[in-house]
Amino acid sequence: MTWDVLSIIGTIAFAISGAFIAMEEEYDILGVYILGIVTAFGGGAIRNLLIGVPVSALWEQGLFFQIALLSITATFLFPNSILKQWKRWGNFSDAIGLSAFAIQGALYATNMNHPLSAVIVAAVLTGSGGGIIRDLLARRKPTVLKDEIYAVWAIIAGLIIGLHIASTPLELYTLFVLLVALRVLSYIYKWRLPIKSMRQPNV
Repeated sequence: MTWDVLSIIGTIAFAISGAFIAMEEEYDILGVYILGIVTAFGGGAIRNLLIGVPVSALWEQGLFFQIALLSITATFLFPNSILKQWKRWGNFSDAIGLSAFAIQGALYATNMNHPLSAVIVAAVLTGSGGGIIRDLLARRKPTVLKDEIYAVWAIIAGLIIGLHIASTPLELYTLFVLLVALRVLSYIYKWRLPIKSMRQPNV
């Protein structure tokens, strides 16, 4: 049950996130659907490739494709007054998708009895893979590669689940809420990871 709920939440959140960015970039309706679908399912496809699950398993998720399509359609039909709030709503939707899919990916790898390292990789790829593909298709620098804290929250999800610190439904939902809150706080207060610039200072 927890798995299904997280999958539904992540699918809706990332489908909306992809659709928002496509409309911000002024893509046509086909582009909106493509970017929304890629964002919702791209991370899972990459994860499946790396942990030994056939990519074709994605095509068995008919219900989730329907949910994604409905979410994208609803987003496309939103009035412009709502769409203008993209920055706030888009970041919140992305935070929800990141948290839900990171936990889902970690659970997936754990259920396959993979080691901790694989659980962390599965969490990161599932949580951020769709967003990376989305940003690349939209010709943006992927959020996960910036100094902004993003993938760190997926790594934390992988660690907590891989070490069996959280396993019950209540613990997993608590972890989900905590990760969403941390991600929201990280972009509100502009938390950053250390960077080292190779650019020469202007003389």
